[in-house]
Amino acid sequence: MDPTTQDNTQLQVLSLDGGGLKGMFAAATLAAWEEDFGTRIGDHFDLVVGTSTGGLLALGLGLGHRPAELLDLYVSHHREIFPPRRGPLRGLRAPRYDPDGLRAVLEEQFGDAVLGHSQLRLAIPAYDLAADHVHLFRTPHHQELRRDWRVRAVDVAMATTAAPTYLPAATVEHHRLIDGGVWANNPTMVGVAECFDRLGGDRGRIRVLNVGTTTELRNRPTSLDRGGLLAWRRAGLDIVLRGQTLAATSHAALIVGRSNVIRVDATIAEGTQSLDRVTATELIGRAHAESRNRSPELGELFAHTPAPYEPFHTQEKVHV
Repeated sequence: MDPTTQDNTQLQVLSLDGGGLKGMFAAATLAAWEEDFGTRIGDHFDLVVGTSTGGLLALGLGLGHRPAELLDLYVSHHREIFPPRRGPLRGLRAPRYDPDGLRAVLEEQFGDAVLGHSQLRLAIPAYDLAADHVHLFRTPHHQELRRDWRVRAVDVAMATTAAPTYLPAATVEHHRLIDGGVWANNPTMVGVAECFDRLGGDRGRIRVLNVGTTTELRNRPTSLDRGGLLAWRRAGLDIVLRGQTLAATSHAALIVGRSNVIRVDATIAEGTQSLDRVTATELIGRAHAESRNRSPELGELFAHTPAPYEPFHTQEKVHV
């Protein structure tokens, strides 16, 4: 039975932030919790929402991959996804990276699977440049969701990870799509809205576990107070993404209750990790420390059993 047919159902959402290669932190955190609780992460959430690298992780979980496998994908292939840059001017007039490296890695991992093959309910944000509007890929967990299940998982992943200046826009079913992080880098509110709109959720009966990809401890210099383009050229995007993250978590807490929203993240020193350049051992180490500290408060989350997911558009209709 789908949650849309039930009254007063407790719904749980796993929300995974964007952050490029820093997705190693989220993957390692989820892998550690699977070991702690002797379970599969996907067995305890009614909905998984993920943006950009979080969308890649969400797709992987939906297609049956364990977090440890997805962590290995990052560690083993990060230089194929983001190879060494070719000169200091690379990225000024075109994206810094060719998308073929990422696509090859995803093809190897996901093959010809389509979104309809997901064993979990998923919501994956992107942004449509032509329509100038948000775009949300969703599994067929509601009778009105009739189209996205046919889209290849690789194409969904390429769209949600198409970070401007890093990778070119992805064309999916004639849509010109870029990274969902431009509007929902922390997709927690996307998950809450989906629970209300499509899964029959009630206020106070929705719980969210939001996993970040680390946050830099930054000093905001006073030069920004009266700064122009030069002063804001680097700080602007970071502040927008930071504001998004804080707003998503705080607004979700106001709607579903503060005790029903748990955010797990780690603060790191400025300049030590970036979307396309990371030190894997340090990120994984931080993930192990943070997951260890937060594990004791997650017992109730991992005791939850979601209602079975029965797609409205079955896999028999999927052509691969």
